[in-house]
Amino acid sequence: MYRVASASEYLVITGFGIDDIKIAKKVWVLPGQSCSRFDISPVNYTFDVQAMSAEKLPFKLPAVFTIGPRIDDDDSLHKYAKLIAPHDQQSDHVKELVKGVIEGETRVLAASMTMEEIFKGTKDFKKEVFDKVQLELNQFGLLIYNANVKQMVDEPGQEYFSYLGQKIQQEAANQAKIDVSEARMKGEIGSKLRQGQTLQNAAKIDAETKIIATQREGQGKKEEIKVKTEVKVFENQREAEVAEANAELAMKKAKWAQDSQVAEVESRKAVALREAELQKEVEIMNAMTQTEKLKADFLSKASVEYETKVQEANWELYRKQKSAEAILYEKEKEAEAQKAMAEATLYSRQQVADGELYAKQKEAEGLVALAQAQGTYIRTLLGAMGGNYGALRDYLMINGGMYQEIAKINGEAVKGLQPKISIWTGANGGGEGGDGGAMKEVAGVYKMLPPLFNTVHEQTGMVPPSWMGKITES
Repeated sequence: MYRVASASEYLVITGFGIDDIKIAKKVWVLPGQSCSRFDISPVNYTFDVQAMSAEKLPFKLPAVFTIGPRIDDDDSLHKYAKLIAPHDQQSDHVKELVKGVIEGETRVLAASMTMEEIFKGTKDFKKEVFDKVQLELNQFGLLIYNANVKQMVDEPGQEYFSYLGQKIQQEAANQAKIDVSEARMKGEIGSKLRQGQTLQNAAKIDAETKIIATQREGQGKKEEIKVKTEVKVFENQREAEVAEANAELAMKKAKWAQDSQVAEVESRKAVALREAELQKEVEIMNAMTQTEKLKADFLSKASVEYETKVQEANWELYRKQKSAEAILYEKEKEAEAQKAMAEATLYSRQQVADGELYAKQKEAEGLVALAQAQGTYIRTLLGAMGGNYGALRDYLMINGGMYQEIAKINGEAVKGLQPKISIWTGANGGGEGGDGGAMKEVAGVYKMLPPLFNTVHEQTGMVPPSWMGKITES
């Protein structure tokens, strides 16, 4: 049979196949098994707990507890199902059980406290009762959902709380009267005290005013004397400083005059030294001029021109050196400025240099590859020509257009110059063997000398020595 519990119920199954009990919301009940329901809704229990304080004073504590099974813990739910569920929650058995626990814990706690402690610490007393009762109910699987402990009342025939209330009322009334009297007393005393203090303060202020006026007058005289003294001291200090400044000025004037005289002497000496140096340079130049004149008289025209150019170059160098020394400071400053500008653009140029370096590296790699290819090409040609380097060179020059380029360059060099071109030849015919052929070669060389000397004379103006013969007129 299939059983289903309602929302506020649980099913308890016992019997065949179950060692203890089984709690579920829905279950198949097999033959040999028993199934019962129990409600988990909380129930209100109202009690008038009778207890006695440590002074043996009885009192009544009305309380309402809302108690039900603890459903958030399986062990507590099993305890409740086995111990409480067989009985109706409204039955006297459950009610007496809960009442016994509450009364027992309340009486034990009340017996350890005086009536004054219970009355003044009602909140703490209620909390202690709640905690101790909950601790005892845990063994039955019960949970206190809410506990409302009302105000404690006297037992019939007992008027402790009544008298205590009256006492508190009377104490409050008496305290109010005392407070009113004290307030009146403080007001009257304060009024008189203020009047006396006013008169005392007025007299005190008058006396202090006279004292302060006298003190101010004395302080004024002291300050006047002090100021006059300080003025006199300041005047003396200023006079001393002026005298010291005059003495220092006189010393500086004397030193300046001495420095001026020394500078004047040094200037005259420097002028004399410079004049001597210039005179020395003039003498040197005169000597050099005489030397050059003698050289010009005894040397050939070409040597004279050469030495003249050398001297002019030396003089130009000397002049440029002096000019460079004159603007050296300016150039140094310009160099410093350029250095600063170079440092400012260092990073960008480094980047450009890195880029150029990378490009050069790639270009070098390309050149290496090209050189390797050309090496292979040349080795192949050399092998094809049987290792003849001369034939290989001629082939490369012809294939590369070297002869055409040489002819073109020579033509461009003499283009528009209208040069004088002299052509002469050696001995006639081909060479013959033996001594006769050698003599003909020597004769051919001698035949070439006159035209050669004539050409040199026309182009440079130089004549051969007299021992080499005369140039024939053509």
